[in-house]
Amino acid sequence: MDSIKFGIIGCSRIAKRSVIPAILKSEFAELEIIGSRTLEKANEFSNEFNCKKFGTYDDVISDDSVDAVYISTPIGTHKEWVMKAASAGKHIYCEKSFFPQDITQETAKEVIEHAKQNNVRMMEGFMFRFHPQHQKVKELIDDKKIGDLFSFNGSFGFPAFPEGDIRYNKELGGGFLNDSGCYPVYASRMIFNEEPLAVFHTNVLDPKTGVDVKGTSLLIYENEKTATITYGNGNYYQAKYEIWGSDGIISLDRAYSVPPDFTTKVSLQYNIENNWDGRRNKIFEINPTDHFLEMIDTFCMEINGEKKAPFNFEQELLNQSKIMSAHYRSCSSKKMVWLDEVS
Repeated sequence: MDSIKFGIIGCSRIAKRSVIPAILKSEFAELEIIGSRTLEKANEFSNEFNCKKFGTYDDVISDDSVDAVYISTPIGTHKEWVMKAASAGKHIYCEKSFFPQDITQETAKEVIEHAKQNNVRMMEGFMFRFHPQHQKVKELIDDKKIGDLFSFNGSFGFPAFPEGDIRYNKELGGGFLNDSGCYPVYASRMIFNEEPLAVFHTNVLDPKTGVDVKGTSLLIYENEKTATITYGNGNYYQAKYEIWGSDGIISLDRAYSVPPDFTTKVSLQYNIENNWDGRRNKIFEINPTDHFLEMIDTFCMEINGEKKAPFNFEQELLNQSKIMSAHYRSCSSKKMVWLDEVS
Protein backbone atom coordinates (compact mmCIF):
# COMPACT_ATOMS: atom_id res chain seq x y z
CA MET A 1 0.00 0.00 0.00
CA ASP A 2 1.14 3.56 -0.72
CA SER A 3 2.03 5.75 2.26
CA ILE A 4 -0.33 8.52 3.32
CA LYS A 5 1.34 11.87 2.60
CA PHE A 6 0.74 14.38 5.40
CA GLY A 7 0.58 18.14 5.36
CA ILE A 8 0.95 19.93 8.70
CA ILE A 9 -1.38 22.83 9.51
CA GLY A 10 -0.03 24.53 12.62
CA CYS A 11 3.47 24.47 14.10
CA SER A 12 2.44 23.73 17.67
CA ARG A 13 4.42 22.23 20.55
CA ILE A 14 2.62 18.92 20.27
CA ALA A 15 3.27 18.82 16.52
CA LYS A 16 6.97 19.37 17.12
CA ARG A 17 7.37 17.11 20.14
CA SER A 18 5.15 14.17 19.24
CA VAL A 19 3.09 14.12 16.05
CA ILE A 20 5.64 14.97 13.35
CA PRO A 21 8.20 12.54 14.87
CA ALA A 22 5.48 9.84 14.81
CA ILE A 23 4.71 10.56 11.14
CA LEU A 24 8.41 10.24 10.35
CA LYS A 25 8.63 6.91 12.20
CA SER A 26 5.50 5.41 10.65
CA GLU A 27 5.88 2.95 7.78
CA PHE A 28 2.44 4.04 6.57
CA ALA A 29 3.01 7.83 6.48
CA GLU A 30 5.22 10.46 4.86
CA LEU A 31 5.80 14.10 5.77
CA GLU A 32 5.07 16.14 2.62
CA ILE A 33 4.73 19.81 3.60
CA ILE A 34 4.64 21.97 6.75
CA GLY A 35 2.39 25.02 7.00
CA SER A 36 2.37 27.84 9.53
CA ARG A 37 0.89 31.32 9.97
CA THR A 38 4.37 32.66 9.21
CA LEU A 39 6.80 31.40 6.59
CA GLU A 40 9.62 31.88 9.09
CA LYS A 41 8.09 29.35 11.49
CA ALA A 42 7.23 26.93 8.68
CA ASN A 43 10.80 27.13 7.39
CA GLU A 44 12.18 26.53 10.89
CA PHE A 45 10.09 23.36 11.25
CA SER A 46 10.91 22.15 7.75
CA ASN A 47 14.64 22.48 8.46
CA GLU A 48 14.34 20.67 11.78
CA PHE A 49 12.42 17.75 10.27
CA ASN A 50 14.14 17.70 6.88
CA CYS A 51 10.90 18.44 5.03
CA LYS A 52 11.48 19.82 1.54
CA LYS A 53 8.30 21.88 1.31
CA PHE A 54 6.87 24.56 3.59
CA GLY A 55 4.38 27.38 3.27
CA THR A 56 1.11 28.79 4.58
CA TYR A 57 -1.94 26.84 5.70
CA ASP A 58 -3.50 27.48 2.30
CA ASP A 59 -0.38 26.14 0.60
CA VAL A 60 -0.88 22.86 2.46
CA ILE A 61 -4.56 22.71 1.52
CA SER A 62 -3.86 23.35 -2.17
CA ASP A 63 -0.97 20.87 -2.47
CA ASP A 64 -2.20 18.07 -4.76
CA SER A 65 0.35 15.60 -3.38
CA VAL A 66 -1.10 15.81 0.15
CA ASP A 67 -3.45 12.95 1.13
CA ALA A 68 -4.16 14.00 4.72
CA VAL A 69 -3.65 16.99 6.98
CA TYR A 70 -2.80 17.19 10.65
CA ILE A 71 -4.48 20.26 12.17
CA SER A 72 -3.04 21.69 15.39
CA THR A 73 -4.26 25.27 15.20
CA PRO A 74 -6.21 26.82 18.13
CA ILE A 75 -9.52 25.06 18.81
CA GLY A 76 -11.56 28.09 17.79
CA THR A 77 -10.14 27.85 14.26
CA HIS A 78 -10.59 24.09 13.79
CA LYS A 79 -13.89 24.27 11.93
CA GLU A 80 -12.50 26.69 9.32
CA TRP A 81 -9.52 24.52 8.44
CA VAL A 82 -11.39 21.23 8.70
CA MET A 83 -13.99 22.50 6.21
CA LYS A 84 -11.30 23.79 3.84
CA ALA A 85 -9.32 20.56 4.05
CA ALA A 86 -12.41 18.45 3.41
CA SER A 87 -13.37 20.61 0.42
CA ALA A 88 -9.89 19.94 -0.99
CA GLY A 89 -10.30 16.19 -0.54
CA LYS A 90 -7.81 15.82 2.32
CA HIS A 91 -8.34 13.32 5.13
CA ILE A 92 -8.20 15.02 8.53
CA TYR A 93 -6.49 14.22 11.80
CA CYS A 94 -7.36 17.13 14.10
CA GLU A 95 -6.12 17.88 17.59
CA LYS A 96 -8.50 17.58 20.47
CA SER A 97 -10.80 19.08 21.27
CA PHE A 98 -12.09 18.88 17.72
CA PHE A 99 -14.85 21.44 18.36
CA PRO A 100 -15.30 24.29 20.86
CA GLN A 101 -17.52 23.49 23.87
CA ASP A 102 -20.38 25.69 22.69
CA ILE A 103 -20.79 24.07 19.27
CA THR A 104 -24.25 22.74 18.46
CA GLN A 105 -24.81 19.17 17.35
CA GLU A 106 -26.34 20.57 14.18
CA THR A 107 -23.02 22.25 13.32
CA ALA A 108 -20.98 19.18 14.29
CA LYS A 109 -23.12 16.99 12.05
CA GLU A 110 -22.82 19.54 9.24
CA VAL A 111 -19.01 19.33 9.41
CA ILE A 112 -19.05 15.53 9.41
CA GLU A 113 -21.52 15.43 6.52
CA HIS A 114 -19.33 17.84 4.56
CA ALA A 115 -16.39 15.47 4.98
CA LYS A 116 -18.52 12.51 3.96
CA GLN A 117 -19.68 14.28 0.80
CA ASN A 118 -16.04 14.90 -0.11
CA ASN A 119 -15.12 11.26 0.61
CA VAL A 120 -12.65 12.10 3.38
CA ARG A 121 -12.24 10.72 6.89
CA MET A 122 -11.86 12.70 10.13
CA MET A 123 -10.30 11.63 13.42
CA GLU A 124 -9.91 13.47 16.73
CA GLY A 125 -6.44 13.27 18.28
CA PHE A 126 -6.90 11.33 21.51
CA MET A 127 -3.61 9.47 21.25
CA PHE A 128 -3.79 7.89 24.71
CA ARG A 129 -6.54 5.45 23.69
CA PHE A 130 -3.97 3.64 21.50
CA HIS A 131 -1.66 2.79 24.41
CA PRO A 132 -1.75 -0.95 25.29
CA GLN A 133 -2.13 -0.23 29.01
CA HIS A 134 -5.81 0.50 28.42
CA GLN A 135 -6.22 -2.83 26.64
CA LYS A 136 -4.82 -4.49 29.75
CA VAL A 137 -7.35 -2.61 31.87
CA LYS A 138 -10.17 -3.80 29.61
CA GLU A 139 -8.92 -7.39 29.79
CA LEU A 140 -9.00 -7.27 33.60
CA ILE A 141 -12.51 -5.83 33.51
CA ASP A 142 -13.73 -8.42 30.99
CA ASP A 143 -12.23 -11.19 33.14
CA LYS A 144 -14.26 -9.87 36.08
CA LYS A 145 -11.14 -9.26 38.16
CA ILE A 146 -12.88 -6.38 39.94
CA GLY A 147 -16.44 -7.66 39.61
CA ASP A 148 -19.23 -5.32 38.52
CA LEU A 149 -18.17 -1.77 37.70
CA PHE A 150 -19.33 0.97 40.03
CA SER A 151 -17.38 4.15 39.33
CA PHE A 152 -14.62 5.81 37.33
CA ASN A 153 -12.50 8.58 38.82
CA GLY A 154 -10.18 10.44 36.43
CA SER A 155 -7.86 13.43 36.92
CA PHE A 156 -5.59 15.35 34.59
CA GLY A 157 -3.77 18.49 35.68
CA PHE A 158 -0.40 20.18 35.66
CA PRO A 159 1.56 23.25 36.80
CA ALA A 160 0.38 26.56 35.37
CA PHE A 161 1.17 27.48 31.79
CA PRO A 162 2.83 30.89 31.42
CA GLU A 163 0.83 34.03 30.71
CA GLY A 164 0.16 34.54 27.04
CA ASP A 165 -0.23 30.82 26.30
CA ILE A 166 -2.91 30.14 23.67
CA ARG A 167 -4.92 28.17 26.24
CA TYR A 168 -5.80 31.47 27.96
CA ASN A 169 -7.27 32.99 24.78
CA LYS A 170 -11.04 32.72 25.08
CA GLU A 171 -11.73 33.97 21.55
CA LEU A 172 -9.60 31.16 20.08
CA GLY A 173 -11.33 28.41 22.05
CA GLY A 174 -9.07 28.44 25.10
CA GLY A 175 -9.81 26.84 28.45
CA PHE A 176 -8.68 23.68 30.17
CA LEU A 177 -11.78 21.50 29.91
CA ASN A 178 -11.05 21.40 26.18
CA ASP A 179 -7.32 20.98 26.78
CA SER A 180 -7.08 18.46 29.62
CA GLY A 181 -10.50 17.70 31.09
CA CYS A 182 -11.53 16.12 27.80
CA TYR A 183 -9.05 13.27 28.38
CA PRO A 184 -10.64 11.69 31.48
CA VAL A 185 -14.08 12.41 29.99
CA TYR A 186 -13.12 10.35 26.96
CA ALA A 187 -11.45 7.69 29.13
CA SER A 188 -14.66 7.13 31.11
CA ARG A 189 -16.55 6.49 27.85
CA MET A 190 -13.80 4.15 26.68
CA ILE A 191 -13.73 2.14 29.92
CA PHE A 192 -17.50 1.83 30.34
CA ASN A 193 -17.85 1.25 26.58
CA GLU A 194 -21.01 3.36 26.46
CA GLU A 195 -22.18 6.96 26.39
CA PRO A 196 -23.24 8.86 29.53
CA LEU A 197 -26.86 9.69 30.16
CA ALA A 198 -26.27 13.02 31.90
CA VAL A 199 -23.56 15.51 32.87
CA PHE A 200 -23.14 18.00 35.71
CA HIS A 201 -20.17 20.34 35.44
CA THR A 202 -18.76 23.21 37.47
CA ASN A 203 -15.56 25.15 36.91
CA VAL A 204 -13.29 27.97 38.06
CA LEU A 205 -12.65 30.86 35.67
CA ASP A 206 -9.42 32.79 35.38
CA PRO A 207 -10.30 36.39 36.42
CA LYS A 208 -7.93 37.90 33.84
CA THR A 209 -8.85 35.90 30.75
CA GLY A 210 -12.27 34.41 31.48
CA VAL A 211 -11.27 30.87 30.49
CA ASP A 212 -11.89 27.87 32.72
CA VAL A 213 -8.71 26.79 34.52
CA LYS A 214 -10.09 24.12 36.86
CA GLY A 215 -13.22 22.03 36.99
CA THR A 216 -15.10 18.97 38.17
CA SER A 217 -17.72 16.90 36.39
CA LEU A 218 -20.12 14.13 37.32
CA LEU A 219 -21.19 11.85 34.48
CA ILE A 220 -24.14 9.49 34.97
CA TYR A 221 -24.01 6.17 33.11
CA GLU A 222 -26.35 3.20 32.77
CA ASN A 223 -26.99 0.87 35.72
CA GLU A 224 -26.05 3.48 38.34
CA LYS A 225 -22.44 3.79 37.21
CA THR A 226 -20.80 7.20 37.61
CA ALA A 227 -17.66 8.98 36.48
CA THR A 228 -16.05 11.83 38.39
CA ILE A 229 -13.72 14.03 36.36
CA THR A 230 -11.28 16.59 37.76
CA TYR A 231 -8.91 18.76 35.77
CA GLY A 232 -6.83 21.84 36.45
CA ASN A 233 -4.11 24.21 35.37
CA GLY A 234 -1.82 25.35 38.17
CA ASN A 235 -1.73 22.11 40.14
CA TYR A 236 0.66 19.30 40.97
CA TYR A 237 0.96 17.07 37.90
CA GLN A 238 -1.27 14.04 37.73
CA ALA A 239 -2.73 12.06 34.84
CA LYS A 240 -4.52 9.10 36.36
CA TYR A 241 -7.72 7.15 36.55
CA GLU A 242 -9.17 4.58 38.92
CA ILE A 243 -11.99 2.13 38.33
CA TRP A 244 -13.87 0.84 41.36
CA GLY A 245 -15.73 -2.44 41.15
CA SER A 246 -17.63 -4.70 43.51
CA ASP A 247 -14.54 -6.87 44.06
CA GLY A 248 -11.57 -4.60 43.45
CA ILE A 249 -9.92 -1.53 42.00
CA ILE A 250 -7.85 -0.93 38.85
CA SER A 251 -5.70 2.18 38.65
CA LEU A 252 -3.27 3.88 36.27
CA ASP A 253 -0.92 6.63 37.41
CA ARG A 254 0.15 7.73 33.92
CA ALA A 255 -3.02 7.33 31.88
CA TYR A 256 -3.04 10.13 29.30
CA SER A 257 0.36 11.56 28.43
CA VAL A 258 3.05 8.88 28.27
CA PRO A 259 6.58 9.35 26.88
CA PRO A 260 7.46 6.69 24.27
CA ASP A 261 10.27 5.28 26.43
CA PHE A 262 8.19 5.06 29.63
CA THR A 263 7.14 1.73 31.19
CA THR A 264 3.61 2.11 32.54
CA LYS A 265 2.02 0.12 35.35
CA VAL A 266 -1.52 -1.16 35.75
CA SER A 267 -2.38 -1.69 39.41
CA LEU A 268 -4.97 -4.27 40.46
CA GLN A 269 -6.30 -4.55 44.03
CA TYR A 270 -8.71 -7.37 44.69
CA ASN A 271 -10.28 -9.48 47.43
CA ILE A 272 -9.29 -13.02 48.31
CA GLU A 273 -12.26 -15.40 48.32
CA ASN A 274 -14.71 -12.63 49.21
CA ASN A 275 -12.80 -11.85 52.40
CA TRP A 276 -13.12 -8.08 52.75
CA ASP A 277 -9.96 -7.90 54.86
CA GLY A 278 -7.96 -10.28 52.67
CA ARG A 279 -6.73 -8.06 49.87
CA ARG A 280 -4.00 -8.52 47.32
CA ASN A 281 -2.17 -6.11 45.04
CA LYS A 282 -0.87 -7.01 41.61
CA ILE A 283 1.16 -4.81 39.26
CA PHE A 284 1.27 -5.36 35.50
CA GLU A 285 4.12 -3.62 33.70
CA ILE A 286 3.36 -2.48 30.14
CA ASN A 287 6.25 -2.09 27.73
CA PRO A 288 7.10 1.39 26.43
CA THR A 289 4.87 2.40 23.52
CA ASP A 290 4.68 5.48 21.33
CA HIS A 291 0.93 6.01 21.37
CA PHE A 292 1.27 8.83 18.81
CA LEU A 293 2.85 6.36 16.39
CA GLU A 294 0.10 3.83 17.12
CA MET A 295 -2.49 6.51 16.35
CA ILE A 296 -0.83 7.55 13.08
CA ASP A 297 -0.55 3.92 11.98
CA THR A 298 -4.21 3.23 12.81
CA PHE A 299 -5.36 6.35 10.96
CA CYS A 300 -3.31 5.53 7.86
CA MET A 301 -4.24 1.84 7.75
CA GLU A 302 -7.94 2.72 7.99
CA ILE A 303 -7.63 5.19 5.13
CA ASN A 304 -5.62 2.98 2.79
CA GLY A 305 -7.65 -0.14 3.56
CA GLU A 306 -4.78 -2.01 5.20
CA LYS A 307 -6.61 -2.61 8.49
CA LYS A 308 -9.94 -1.57 9.96
CA ALA A 309 -9.76 0.80 12.94
CA PRO A 310 -11.29 -0.46 16.23
CA PHE A 311 -13.82 2.40 16.26
CA ASN A 312 -15.62 4.72 13.85
CA PHE A 313 -13.65 7.97 13.68
CA GLU A 314 -16.56 10.27 12.92
CA GLN A 315 -19.04 8.74 15.36
CA GLU A 316 -16.49 8.97 18.16
CA LEU A 317 -15.81 12.66 17.61
CA LEU A 318 -19.53 13.38 17.30
CA ASN A 319 -20.28 11.57 20.58
CA GLN A 320 -17.41 13.33 22.36
CA SER A 321 -18.47 16.75 21.07
CA LYS A 322 -22.01 16.17 22.35
CA ILE A 323 -20.71 15.38 25.84
CA MET A 324 -18.41 18.41 25.84
CA SER A 325 -21.36 20.53 24.75
CA ALA A 326 -23.36 19.14 27.68
CA HIS A 327 -20.54 20.26 30.02
CA TYR A 328 -20.78 23.79 28.65
CA ARG A 329 -24.57 23.88 29.04
CA SER A 330 -24.46 22.41 32.54
CA CYS A 331 -21.97 24.99 33.74
CA SER A 332 -23.97 27.83 32.17
CA SER A 333 -27.28 26.67 33.65
CA LYS A 334 -25.84 25.27 36.92
CA LYS A 335 -28.00 22.19 36.31
CA MET A 336 -27.63 18.56 35.33
CA VAL A 337 -27.91 18.23 31.54
CA TRP A 338 -29.33 15.07 29.99
CA LEU A 339 -27.63 14.05 26.77
CA ASP A 340 -30.89 13.39 24.94
CA GLU A 341 -31.66 17.11 25.38
CA VAL A 342 -28.46 18.26 23.64
CA SER A 343 -29.00 19.26 20.02
